[in-house]
Amino acid sequence: QVQLVESGGGLVQPGGSLRLSCAASGSIFDVYAMNWYRQAPGKQRELVAAITSIGSTNYADSVKGRFSISRDNAKNTVYLQMNSLKPEDTAVYYCYAAVRSSYSEGVTDYWGQGTQVTVSS
Repeated sequence: QVQLVESGGGLVQPGGSLRLSCAASGSIFDVYAMNWYRQAPGKQRELVAAITSIGSTNYADSVKGRFSISRDNAKNTVYLQMNSLKPEDTAVYYCYAAVRSSYSEGVTDYWGQGTQVTVSS
């Protein structure tokens, strides 16, 4: 089994910054995509940023130029640096990872428990 533990959420004023972290632990042979999603009240969960195991990245149009995703493969950890935050960035942010637990097993999707980000003055 694999666990994803997120940290770094909180309350920040508009224009401020936050850095989210998500560490994967447990039975891990390899970690492929590691992504960040978010879900605001009354809205569907949406992809915010994605990063492959070799560092290729992709961002939602709404966060391009403000957010940056990175990962430390040695630590099985993904980060989301969020700058110039806006009230519309308020949501629960979820970490996702595609993990292979052994050479002989397939890839399984895992989700973190979510961390609240609130942007308000």
